[in-house]
Amino acid sequence: MSLLEEIQRLQFSDKPAAERLLIAFIRETFSLDVTAVELRPLAVSLNSFNGFLTLADGQRLFFKTHTESMGIIGEYYNAAMLADAGYPVLQPIMQSTEAGKQFLIYPVITDPSVFEIAWTIELGNGRRFSDVQRAQSAADWQLAHIYARSLAWQSAEDAAQAPVHQLFYHRLTGGRLLAFYGDSEREQTILLPEGEYPMSEIRQVRWNGYPDTLDDIISRSIQLLNPAQEGPSIIGHGDAHNGNVFLRGRGDRSSMLYFDPAFAGRHHPLLDLTKPLFHNVFAIWMYYPQEVARNLEITIKRSGLEWSIHHNFRIHPIRKMFLTSKVRRTVIPTLRDLKKRGWLREDWRAYLKAALFCCPFLTMNLTDRNKFPPVVAMLGLVMAVEMGSESMGVRSRIDNMLDEVEKALM
Repeated sequence: MSLLEEIQRLQFSDKPAAERLLIAFIRETFSLDVTAVELRPLAVSLNSFNGFLTLADGQRLFFKTHTESMGIIGEYYNAAMLADAGYPVLQPIMQSTEAGKQFLIYPVITDPSVFEIAWTIELGNGRRFSDVQRAQSAADWQLAHIYARSLAWQSAEDAAQAPVHQLFYHRLTGGRLLAFYGDSEREQTILLPEGEYPMSEIRQVRWNGYPDTLDDIISRSIQLLNPAQEGPSIIGHGDAHNGNVFLRGRGDRSSMLYFDPAFAGRHHPLLDLTKPLFHNVFAIWMYYPQEVARNLEITIKRSGLEWSIHHNFRIHPIRKMFLTSKVRRTVIPTLRDLKKRGWLREDWRAYLKAALFCCPFLTMNLTDRNKFPPVVAMLGLVMAVEMGSESMGVRSRIDNMLDEVEKALM
């Protein structure tokens, strides 16, 4: 575990100790006379941390880093590439891009993240709904135009070096899958509402009539997401979920500003869209598991390895808006462009679903009993299958969305 990973972990359990370690790191890495740091342990900080630092002369700055355990790609933080492509992106004033020490320092921004605003709306304070909707619409149209301008063919060799694959393929194959869920030699168990189960059994279950087990989805995803594939590419942020986007201004002047481009680079547009499509829409249980658990009701019917799960989890209208806007203003125009050029892969739907599957299954460890109550762990498993497999009969929300996209491409 690197020092930054240790700080990320400690911020939730021993914040003063984490801050002492961070002061030493910043002084050594940047030769700055730091007198204090203030970590902000946020629900959105699943694999990152951020906060404020104060220098001896009284200057206050903002910092952010992403900690990717078991990462194998060393190049991160292509903020200049994003700015050159036309993204409204906050540029760091200092940065360290050395492997294991990736760390960005920014001027202080007082604007809230879109993640924070969306959560307040979900809790009942809807005053800024129209601001978010207006800014999201404009940002999604702008993103489609940036994709169109930057669209270019990429060799398999160059594609294999794209940092975004840390979020998908390398989490599947680089050790995280094994660390979270074990294998035949190192069994992991998960606590579900009906008791404790070995993950080896859970990975063989067929859920709610879906045709694939978790092991089926994992195997297919590893094949589909192999980075060494030539194909279309765009310049993208790579991790543009709402926690990495500020909401600036109000009313007609509302707009979005990207930051923390840890996985920015040139990569497939569908991989660029994956994190916002899942995390902005479906993932509130991942950020606030205890709060979601209080109102979550799940019923389970088991017949051997055939499980039927029913739950009352629903997504809020603000999250439906995020999905609709991204699909209609970015996804459909981009795939139409790819189809027109003859660059749309025939298995684009399966490819996107393989990446979507990684979000609920590999961002956080669903077997972590300190993080996830049993009902939420169960919801996470169901959602992983929903993202990675095709729903039969009653269509899932994600499959309804993809059905809409397919019709628009006809």
